[in-house]
Amino acid sequence: MQKIHVGFLGAGGIAQAHAYSIQSLKFYYNEVPEIILESVASARKESRQNFARKFGFATAQTVDEFSVNNKIEAVFILGPNKVHFKHFKLALQMPNVKYIYLEKPVCSSQKEEEAMKELLKNSDPSIKIQVGFQYLQTSSVREGLKFWKSGKLGKPIHFDLKYYHGDYLQTAYREKRVTRLTPAPDGGAMADLGSHGISLLMAFMGEELQITSALQGGGFEGVPTGSDLFSSLSLFEPETGAVGNMSASRISSGTGDLVHLEIYAENGAFRFSSKNVDYFEYYLEGSNNWIKQMVGSNYKPITSFPSGHVPPGWLRSMVHAHYQFFTGDDSAATKADLNHGLAVQRIVRETAGHLSTFRKRFKND
Repeated sequence: MQKIHVGFLGAGGIAQAHAYSIQSLKFYYNEVPEIILESVASARKESRQNFARKFGFATAQTVDEFSVNNKIEAVFILGPNKVHFKHFKLALQMPNVKYIYLEKPVCSSQKEEEAMKELLKNSDPSIKIQVGFQYLQTSSVREGLKFWKSGKLGKPIHFDLKYYHGDYLQTAYREKRVTRLTPAPDGGAMADLGSHGISLLMAFMGEELQITSALQGGGFEGVPTGSDLFSSLSLFEPETGAVGNMSASRISSGTGDLVHLEIYAENGAFRFSSKNVDYFEYYLEGSNNWIKQMVGSNYKPITSFPSGHVPPGWLRSMVHAHYQFFTGDDSAATKADLNHGLAVQRIVRETAGHLSTFRKRFKND
């Protein structure tokens, strides 16, 4: 079995999510490499050491030490936005690196964009580079894209995409995330959230989307005026002539983590919402009916673990059930003890009796 030694540049919340995802691969897929968690590096010594100990990395290093670790073959770039380009450049220079996973946004300025293009042009083409637009791999988005590209709805006419949060309304939340409040394009809602939305739109509409204008709203004490807490773009797709809007917000109260996409086309319409992630919807002109296309956790033919019909996120509740089982540390949880199990079973048993009575009365059983 292939072994890949992995290193993390960054030890924050997103790094924890990546550690979980990497260690879960073997449960979801039959054929995966053996992942060796080799090293984690970050600016704060205590942070990287705690991360390494908690998630099973062999060592915690400074960035300089990390850069000369010849065991590392895959680098995950997970630090603040402003160091993404610097860490990407560093990863390309490491002699044994063959995989680079770069969280969005990929860089923080036009100068860095141009430099990154040159690095890409001159780098080893065998190095696999992937950017962290995970929304593209949501099962209903994958299946929705397949449907859209079938051409059944015809050419797009207009579109709308929203990616909304409300967390930055809270002073304490803003104060903990000051590095994300730098002015665009390093920080702000469009870089942090909107980049996911732009990625999603481009998957449907193509990568030649053009921006025609932009608006910015929202402001709080301590937030730089150049940091967009809400921003809205007007966009144009030159090949089809389709136009639309895309907005990103950190200050939309009550939205949770909302991604909502609508595309209106010649022969009908398409929509997807993270509020109903089990399915996408489409409408065929003249049918007078929106169709819900159920998807669930379906990644066939590659995998459908835990099952193609269960809703995405179902496994998360099982993880917490195991936490509750091993620790008991959740006083708010409903305890599914044996008494609960027997109460449920009583209804199951009585149901069987009622069904038998029904069959004898109405089905000549």
